[in-house]
Amino acid sequence: MSHAAQPSAAPSAGRGGRGDTLLTVRHLDISFGVEKKLVPAVIDSNFDLARGEVLAIVGESGSGKSTTAMALLDLLPVNAVVRGSVNLAGRELLHASKHSIRQVRGSEIAVIFQEPMTALNPVYTVGNQIVETVRLHNEISPKQAAERALQMLELVELPDPQKAFNSYPHQLSGGQRQRAMIAQSLSCDPKLLIADEPTTALDVTVQAEILDLMRNLKDKLDSGIILITHDMGVVADLADRIMVMKDGRTVESGTAAQIFHDPQHSYTQTLLAAVPHLGTAGEEDIDLVAALASSADVSGADVEIDAGELAAREEENQRALAEAERIAAAEAERLQAVQPVLALTDVAIEYPKQGRVPAFRAVSDANLTIYPGQVVGLVGESGSGKTTIGRAAVGLLPIVGGTLSVVGEDITTADRKQLRTLRNKVGMVFQDPSSSLNPRLPIGESIGEPLFLAKEARGDALQKRIEELLDQVQLPRAYRNRYPHELSGGQKQRVGIARALALKPALMVADEPTSALDVSVQARVLELFQDLQRELGFACLFVTHDLAVVDLLADRIVVMNRGRIVEQGTRDEILRNPQDAYTQRLLAAVPLPDPDKQRERREVRAQLLAAIDD
Repeated sequence: MSHAAQPSAAPSAGRGGRGDTLLTVRHLDISFGVEKKLVPAVIDSNFDLARGEVLAIVGESGSGKSTTAMALLDLLPVNAVVRGSVNLAGRELLHASKHSIRQVRGSEIAVIFQEPMTALNPVYTVGNQIVETVRLHNEISPKQAAERALQMLELVELPDPQKAFNSYPHQLSGGQRQRAMIAQSLSCDPKLLIADEPTTALDVTVQAEILDLMRNLKDKLDSGIILITHDMGVVADLADRIMVMKDGRTVESGTAAQIFHDPQHSYTQTLLAAVPHLGTAGEEDIDLVAALASSADVSGADVEIDAGELAAREEENQRALAEAERIAAAEAERLQAVQPVLALTDVAIEYPKQGRVPAFRAVSDANLTIYPGQVVGLVGESGSGKTTIGRAAVGLLPIVGGTLSVVGEDITTADRKQLRTLRNKVGMVFQDPSSSLNPRLPIGESIGEPLFLAKEARGDALQKRIEELLDQVQLPRAYRNRYPHELSGGQKQRVGIARALALKPALMVADEPTSALDVSVQARVLELFQDLQRELGFACLFVTHDLAVVDLLADRIVVMNRGRIVEQGTRDEILRNPQDAYTQRLLAAVPLPDPDKQRERREVRAQLLAAIDD
């Protein structure tokens, strides 16, 4: 029987499942009252969840994922109309009293939110917040609650639980805050854990640690987990079963293996096809497990792959690498006579002193060159210095050492007038299109503003150029009179790209331009970006922590760690034969949207980390 659009039956014991049904949802309908009309958000949703099992609910923004989860806790706004049945361990929740639901929240059902900085109270220590949660649901003394809080901070593997207990949220790193929030969520031993985009705001290495943690905790505590995400790599890493939603309906459900390897519904197929796969963007796929096992000297036995198979995979990688190096050498020879668009030589960049806060050196000894028509991907974790280099390239940060030239002009000591001229030659696309566009300006004016300020076009000529730019980013000309709030996230990012292209820049700096977008929207924006880059031939510095996106776009990859460039080379050199241990760990931490390959990748990563510990 096809698994498409079938309500999941009570799960049997299997990978991750215990065979004991914890949650049963039947005929769940959710509508919102808007202007005296009921607008459906979730339509006839049916699913089950077993103890110790992870159910991933996936789909684009607006598909009903989070609305379904929030209905379980009665956390929807007052204009919501909910019908159906939600049964948790034999207890009906949907029509329970407010008092009963308050008892369930935290004690039986807990939530891990996307952004811990907004979910945690900034004026209380982490320890106080966990103690408050424990005492709210248990009649115990403050001392006992504090002991329980410390136990939970140890359980989520924080390096110094006592220090974390006494720290405020802003004093912890992103990964530590997420662990603290998980500790708070688990402090009352909930039966059900709802993880709403729990890793979206994290770097890939921290994300991998949080996924390992959630997998281990799920097995220890025997809790069921509902995972809400648009990251199919995370789904492949953690989920036992998957439910795919579109426009409020469940279009397909089944095991992770079924959904990834044999999707039945056209929407599921489209969703999976839109996911960028690290190592599959070139003419020949890169076997990353073999590349990592070879470069890090991890044996086939260690990663449970047949030694002969692994050797064959490594040999194929090396053959393709040799061919890629030959092509790269020929390209490098061709570029010797070409002036670079961006060149950094031993560059050091500091954030200036502010009041009592001393100057902070964010980048040291950076050497980087981008030639006309090249796309260079700049990758690394948060705080590595990626965005700092991007900001310096457009003259937004001072250079305190070395030299930096843009389009042949040394801007190391450029004055304000020189920088103003420079910015006419450089375009920038930002991470969040909503905050980078003026909400009070129609998008036509936002796109035309750089042309107007640079005195490149006025009147009819300006209007014609705006129309041409809208055409280039594939937006209807009629949209010129719309305001940003009237556009979707992908459409707003297209406007940002059009604005950056307005002055026909020689260099484009793109700072995480797709990280805030759904996977299918991201795919369309990346395809547009590729088309425009090929058509217009601008050089591009593409700053991101998503290595799969860089693999898709970049000619060369530059890896940063703690303010220094640790490795750089062609796409194939970095992905087929990473030399630096940090690059190897970074690649091993990227989840693959394939359960079987991701399991291999996890084993390689475990070996790499073990080698570091030794």
